[in-house]
Amino acid sequence: MLLFTPGPTPVPESVRLAMATPTLHHRTPEFEAIFKETRELLFKLFHTDEVIMLASSGTGAMEAAVTNLCQNTLLSINSGKFGERFGKIALAHGLKNVEITHAWDTPATVEEVVEALKANPSVDALAIQISESAGGLRHPVEEIAAAVKAINPKIMVIADGITAVGVEPIDVTHIDCLIAGSQKALMLPPGLAILGLSNEAIEKIGGGKGYYFNLASEIKKQKQNTTAYTAATTLIIGLRAILNQIDEEGGIDALYANTALRAEATGKALEALGLDIYPHHPALSMTTIEDRHAKEIRDLLKTEFGVNVAGGQDHLKGKIFRINQMGLIAPYEMVAVVNAVELALAKLGRRAFDGTASRLFNSTYFQSILGCD
Repeated sequence: MLLFTPGPTPVPESVRLAMATPTLHHRTPEFEAIFKETRELLFKLFHTDEVIMLASSGTGAMEAAVTNLCQNTLLSINSGKFGERFGKIALAHGLKNVEITHAWDTPATVEEVVEALKANPSVDALAIQISESAGGLRHPVEEIAAAVKAINPKIMVIADGITAVGVEPIDVTHIDCLIAGSQKALMLPPGLAILGLSNEAIEKIGGGKGYYFNLASEIKKQKQNTTAYTAATTLIIGLRAILNQIDEEGGIDALYANTALRAEATGKALEALGLDIYPHHPALSMTTIEDRHAKEIRDLLKTEFGVNVAGGQDHLKGKIFRINQMGLIAPYEMVAVVNAVELALAKLGRRAFDGTASRLFNSTYFQSILGCD
C-alpha cells in the first residue's frame, strides 16, 4: 500500500533502522550529544533564534505557543479545522479571540488582518496556518506577518508550519513562533513537535506559563542539550537521521525544489483528467481535488490500486481528496498515484483510460529535470 495521506507520511527505512537501535536513557551524555546535533540541524532548517522540541503532537505545540505568547487577545485565521483550533485553544485558556473566517478554499488577506488589528487594539498575538491542511490552502503568511509588525512590532506572530516546514522556504523575518510536527515533511511517526522562536518571543515568554507546556523551562533546559521532562528519545534519534539523510540527498533546497516540481506535475496531470484543484491558492504540501465522486475515487484507489489518500472533514467529507506531496517521494511513486486516479475514473465511467496522467506527469517532471522547455 502506498501511503499518500498528508500526515502521517511514510517513514524511510533508514530512519526506521536508526530508531530501532537500543533505547538510550535521556539523562546521559550519549543522548545529550545526539540532542545537541539534532538541535544544530534544526537551526539550519528553521533559521530562527531558538528551537525547542516537545514530546507532543502538533496541537500541543499550538497550545504552548498560544499560552506562552498571548496574554490578552488572539487574532486567529480560520480557513479550516486547524485555524479553528487556534481559536478554541485561546478560549479554553480564558483568552479573548478575534476570528477571521473564510471558506476552506480561500486564503486570508493582508488588508483584512490590518483592519481587524485596527478594530481590536487588545490583540497581542496572531495565529495563522502557513499551509491549512484541511483543504490544502496556502495563506500569504510572510506578507501578513510583515504588515502586523508594521502596525505593532510587539504583536507575536504564531505560524503553524506543521504542513509547511520541510516543504518550502519560509521567511521567518517577521515570524515569532514557527511550529512543525514530526509526522509530516519530517517523515517520522507522530509524537514530536518543534517550535522555532524569535528573540522577541523569548522575551515575551519570560518565566513562561503552565507546567508541561512552559516554554521558559524548556528553553533553559534545551540550551543545555536536555529537556525539562522526559524526551522523546527515539523520535529525536529519528529526526537526526532524517535531517542527515536530507543533507546527503542534496540538501534542503533540493528537497524544496523537488517538492514544488512534483506538486506542479501532479496538479497538471490531474487537471488533464478533467479534475478540479480545490483551493484558490494551493499549498505545495498536498494536491487537493474537489470532485462529486471523491469518496468513490478514494475507495477505488485504496481497494483496487493500493494507494491510500486522505478525504475531507466536516462539510467537505466525501467532496475532496488530498494527495500528499511532503517528504522524500520518488517520482515513480507519484506516477503510480496519478495513474491510479486515471484508472479509478475509468472504473467510474468518467473517461476512457489512455495514460494521460502518467504521460503528463512524466513530461512535466522529467523535462524540467533535464532542463527542457
